Amino acid sequence: MRRPALAGSVAAAVLAAAAAAGWAVASADGDEGRATPVPAADSADAGFARDMAVHHQQAVEMSYVVRDRTDDEEVRRLAYDIAQTQANQRGMLLGWLDLWELPKVSADPPMSWMGMRHAPAGEDGALMPGMATDAEMARLGRLNGKQAEVFYLQLMTDHHRGGVHMAEGCVRACEVEAGRRLARGMVEGQQSEIRLMADMLRARGAAARP
Repeated sequence: MRRPALAGSVAAAVLAAAAAAGWAVASADGDEGRATPVPAADSADAGFARDMAVHHQQAVEMSYVVRDRTDDEEVRRLAYDIAQTQANQRGMLLGWLDLWELPKVSADPPMSWMGMRHAPAGEDGALMPGMATDAEMARLGRLNGKQAEVFYLQLMTDHHRGGVHMAEGCVRACEVEAGRRLARGMVEGQQSEIRLMADMLRARGAAARP
């Protein structure tokens, strides 16, 4: 049963507004209450917001695909939790870019803000580390039952590994405290889910991909 996407969109919009309010509070910096400068378009803060919003969007899509391909309540519950969490975080990231009046897309290759030059998407469609290729997304949409569960858990483990790498980069390089705080939460939450998915894979006689 597909859950309407409207609920996730509404939640994302609400959190985007909350993010704007949070930024207004967090913008007081230093003993004299000076406003924190708005990040530049090529800053780590802006790059993280743009790239992680794209990264999260695929996780949301992947999670809703598997919810239609299995009746297993454990996998469906995990997929729903990941979809809601990442849709809400994506709304916050895009809300910050709106507040900073910065573009949501950049001519620079993904991951440039981390000092990486990840190649633009080729025929496989993989934009950033951990992201599934177009072929993998298509395969997930064709599988059912246990096969869909295992493949989703493997894809999402890879996805989370890439997301943790990006979030750790923001913790090191971002200057906006609200962004670093969100990134730290992503690292903790996704590492916890990686451990959970390892257990779920073992229960299905499978393992994460190397």
